[in-house]
This record gives sequence, C-alpha cells and structure tokens, in this order.
Amino acid sequence: MVKVSAPKLTLDAVFLVSFMLAGCSSPKPWPESPLYEAPAENPDWEAPANQEEALAAMAGHYAHYDVVAYQGETPNGPLSTFIISYGFTDLVIEDGELVEYDSFCHAEHKANQNMTTSFPDEATQAILPRSAVVDVYEEDGVWKLWRPATPTLIGIGGDPDVPLSMDPDDPLIRDDDNDGKPGVTVFVNLFGLIRGEIYIARREIFQNDMTLYSDGSLRGTVIDDSEQLVVGASLGILNAPNNPDQLDDPGLNPIILIPIPDDIDTCEELMAYRDALFPPEPEF
Repeated sequence: MVKVSAPKLTLDAVFLVSFMLAGCSSPKPWPESPLYEAPAENPDWEAPANQEEALAAMAGHYAHYDVVAYQGETPNGPLSTFIISYGFTDLVIEDGELVEYDSFCHAEHKANQNMTTSFPDEATQAILPRSAVVDVYEEDGVWKLWRPATPTLIGIGGDPDVPLSMDPDDPLIRDDDNDGKPGVTVFVNLFGLIRGEIYIARREIFQNDMTLYSDGSLRGTVIDDSEQLVVGASLGILNAPNNPDQLDDPGLNPIILIPIPDDIDTCEELMAYRDALFPPEPEF
C-alpha cells in the first residue's frame, strides 16, 4: 500500500477496529514474497531498440490490478492487510511523451485477523487520479516505466498538493460516494457480530515502478504514501485516528497491467474477465 492506492487505499481505515479484537483470534503471517512470479520471456521477442520504440510498445489500453500491503500493531498482535484494486490504465503518447490515465472499478480487502470490510464500488470509482507524464528509460537491458505521484483527494475538497486536513469538521469534507454520510464509507464486520461504518477522507499518493515484458504486460511495484482522516463513525469505538504504514516489501505490493482490446471499457466487463487476466488474489 511503502503505504494504499487505490481503493486499495481507502480500506485501510479498518486498522483501528482491531483494538476490539484483543485475545479473540490468532493473527496469521504474511504469505511468502513475492506474491507472483514474472512471466516467462519469449525468446523470439525483440525488445525496443530506443525510447521512441519503447513508448510505442507501452502505449495502449490495460486492465489494472494492484495489491498494497499494510502493517499495523494491535493488542492482539500485528494486523496485516492487503488492499486489492482493479481498474483501467491507458498509456497515450502526447507531444512525444507517454501520459498515464488511471480509473478504478472495484477493491477487495484481506486481513490476517477475523474481520471483514467492504468498500462500495461507488466509492472506489469516485477515486479519479490525475493524469501523469511517466518516465520511460532503459536499465540493465530492460525498459522501465516510472509513474510519479499525482496526489488525489477523495471525500474532501481543496488543493491535492498540500497535506491532508486532519480536522474532522473541515468544511471541505464532501460526500463523494453519495450515500448521505460525510467522506466515503467503509463497512466493517467483526466475527459476524459487530457491524459498523467508518467515514474517511484521503489524499491518495501513489507511484508505480514497472518493467515491460515480452508478453506486452507491465509489471512492478506500488509505492504508496497516502494520508487519511477519519471523519466519523457509526460507533464511538471506531471513531479514532489511524494511518497504518505500507509494508516495506516490493514483492507484497505488486502492480500488473495487462493489455486488452479497446472495447473492453466498462467495470462490469473488466470484472467478468478477472480470472482470465490476473492471478489469484493473495490470502493469509
């Protein structure tokens, strides 16, 4: 999640509810890193010979999958979480530069303790990252792509290039998922017994470090430095500040971009092709 992207991002609010779990479950360890292996290289593939060819090879319409791992401490032991995000990435050549456009569709949350959360697709799709001119360069014989951070606000208005407000009464807080609650809503369920809602605002700050492979995919690592404000909650015990750190392990924070036809352009279509495009989601 290094710290959450998307949407993967908003769900880390559930860190704070783990303080209710002391003595109730045994936290599970992280899975082995890396989560996924690089694809086999095609020996007949001819890598781009120069930057112009590299830009042309990378330009296109992609299905986007990323995982961000967060680590926090609770009275019940470490709370480990994966935020898994799905969406689209388009890489477009503009004035001799490669520009990245991202949109999100759906997010999943996995935790190593006995809890579930959900983040509605309406909230995930409200995350609208700014476009970014990416850096394309050759390193050790392979072509790389670096997407710089373009801070993006969700659940609050204002200037995305300044630190996030930490005032839950900030007048710029807005209902971006249109559910009548401030900020955007995370739904929490503990042991099937305790249900609640957490209302948050975030400043999404993510970067991507990727490599071009012979199958046309771009794969690498998400680096996330997002900031989060808990605006309120349906239960008093949930209404507490939190902003857990991203686990510093690139192998547990992967991003995978798979080239797809231009006419696959809705979230419903993307999720219908999920198993054909991407590896299984990580599990604890």
